[in-house]
Amino acid sequence: MGRNGAAVTAFRYRAARLDGETVSGSVEAGSPAAALALVASRGLFMLELNAAPADGRGTRAAAASELGPALAGLAALLDAGLPADRALAAVAETASPRLRAALDAAGEHVRQGAALSDALASSGAVPALVVGYLRAGERRGRATGALERAAADLERRAETAARVRAALTYPAFLAVAGTVSVAVIGGFVVPRFAALLGEQGRALPASTRLLLGVSSLLRQWGLPALVALTAGGVALARWLATPPGQRALHAWLLEQPVVGALRLRFATARVCAALSGLLEGGVPMLAALDLAAQAGGDRAVAERVAAARAEVERGERLAPALRRHAALSAGALRLVAFGERSGRLPLFLAHAARLEESAAQRAVQRLVTLLEPGLMIGFAAIVAFVAAALLQAVYSVRPAGF
Repeated sequence: MGRNGAAVTAFRYRAARLDGETVSGSVEAGSPAAALALVASRGLFMLELNAAPADGRGTRAAAASELGPALAGLAALLDAGLPADRALAAVAETASPRLRAALDAAGEHVRQGAALSDALASSGAVPALVVGYLRAGERRGRATGALERAAADLERRAETAARVRAALTYPAFLAVAGTVSVAVIGGFVVPRFAALLGEQGRALPASTRLLLGVSSLLRQWGLPALVALTAGGVALARWLATPPGQRALHAWLLEQPVVGALRLRFATARVCAALSGLLEGGVPMLAALDLAAQAGGDRAVAERVAAARAEVERGERLAPALRRHAALSAGALRLVAFGERSGRLPLFLAHAARLEESAAQRAVQRLVTLLEPGLMIGFAAIVAFVAAALLQAVYSVRPAGF
């Protein structure tokens, strides 16, 4: 409780100084608006503000597929002349319960005198990148344009993710259906044939003996193996949900021959798009790099960009620093170098983002084109082997002269 009896909450913040250096800390205040004013009084450019809950976990940002249309609607209402608090209330009416609560809270902060960017930052549902876009737009009198840019980026990211999921749906279905079919054949069909063949008392072909051995192992150890794999999968999923687990997984994926190049292209497109928009909006380079690093959706790439940012802070140029840490794809690095030399870095970054996203989507389509027939051929080969082994056994035990 505060001196006057009002409840005091601890808020964690991330902000940038005028020189672009990013700092983090915490303040205690009676409301998010008071916390924002306290941080601003220190001469800091607020990037993110979240209440520190009792369990130590921050509020997660809303999904891009949900937040993008909400921001687009907010931009349209503001452009039509509606006050910010009423625009937030109108957008909240069609939002999910979680996002509605965040927008309602932001509207209350606006009514208390907070800027729209500060209000959205305190909600916890809007990522720091969007707040950075909006704050830069507010400083230049282009808040509506900044919201439109953020909404377009989020909607494009959601659309890309939806296309990737749609492309992988059929191969995933094939993998599941094929695995179930093989399990049924090995666990139920083959044992019935084994009982019939065993009554004949004759030697069986090598392929049949191999098939029966695999079927026996499947029936004996299949259930324990399934339980162990399920328990291991749950434990692994929980570990991967933690920052160290995500960092380890992302770093491992980046080292893989095909998947690594694909993930780097997608992350490069997102980082370049975010960095282009932030720099174009007037955000300082170091603060823009800090925000853009988180936009890539890959913790390993974020660490590489952060390492390059540290070199830029020491006076190194952006392109050599990014190249030294392999933070972006080779094509994007060339465009970044051209942009630095020509003094048109935001333009070249935007071009790099478009090229890398297109290349990544084409790579996904090629991968799926190869994956589908590969799965079909693989499962067809297993079924063909089972059929051949059973037919050889049948012919080997048929009555003489038949």
